[in-house]
Amino acid sequence: MFPTLPRALATLLDMTYTHIPVLAGELIDVTDPRPGETAVDCTFGGGGHARLVAERIGPAGTLIGIDRDPAAEDRFAELSAELPCQTRFIRGDFVSALEQLQEEQLAADLVYVDLGMSSMQVDTWARGFSYAYDAPLDMRMDPEQELTAREIVGTWDERRLARLLREYGDERHAGQIARAIVRTRGRGELATTHELVDVIKASVPIHAPFASGHPARRTFQALRIAVNDELAQLDAALPLAWDLLRKRGRFAAISFHSLEDRAVKRFLAARARGCICPPDLPVCGCGREPEGELLTRRAVAPTAGEIAANPRARSAHLRAARKLEEAAE
Repeated sequence: MFPTLPRALATLLDMTYTHIPVLAGELIDVTDPRPGETAVDCTFGGGGHARLVAERIGPAGTLIGIDRDPAAEDRFAELSAELPCQTRFIRGDFVSALEQLQEEQLAADLVYVDLGMSSMQVDTWARGFSYAYDAPLDMRMDPEQELTAREIVGTWDERRLARLLREYGDERHAGQIARAIVRTRGRGELATTHELVDVIKASVPIHAPFASGHPARRTFQALRIAVNDELAQLDAALPLAWDLLRKRGRFAAISFHSLEDRAVKRFLAARARGCICPPDLPVCGCGREPEGELLTRRAVAPTAGEIAANPRARSAHLRAARKLEEAAE
């Protein structure tokens, strides 16, 4: 029903795409990119944040874009000629790319990630990220990887599916949805997004679709996270990004659901924490000193105006920290 589309044709069919970077002004204000600095954009996507950073670091600065999506690589090629700085692109997931930069002994002044899906991925219907379009159950950010949402829905057992929906989607009706998926696929393969949406709608209480947005939203989120191994990628990338920073370098992350935000919050809080001795000890025995200072005491959220202009920004949170000088310095 949905043959594999050449990249150029898929782009032509994508008539709805308009890239609006989320919390872009806040990212610039908090991290304060300076002329001549080196910045690493770990999730280039449509390049909205990168364009603003490039304008700040200027001709003497260097912007390194990372993304595993070939559409993002095409976008980078288009945009790089317009950017007022030196540019470089690394195609791959941000863990392997950050490891590569570490091996090259790069020292960055700014590293940032914009987690979740890009507008390009959501609005390109053939990618299967959105429940709003009927498309193949795919959801791969890297179309060359093997695991797809179709495989998960078609092969995972009921218990594993329910745990996935509960842990990655915070889905209250995870058990019912998993049971319905397994029952339905017994009569034929679930291959498209709307086939899955129909199963979800039929398996949840009548009032549920109106309780917290579209009834398939949490299921699609959970599947996308699992297909792209997003949380494990984030956990591995955070220390790599931090180690890549030179002293006084800044790290920032924009997240779109609580699992991502919690991981970022805990990581940055640990970098900013000093002594961990019990409070009743008269003298510090651990000798631990903070590695960084928080630039955001609490998560920065989008304004009402930004949400009105771009509803996808509603759940976004920005957190950032600065790497401290060594004690000896």
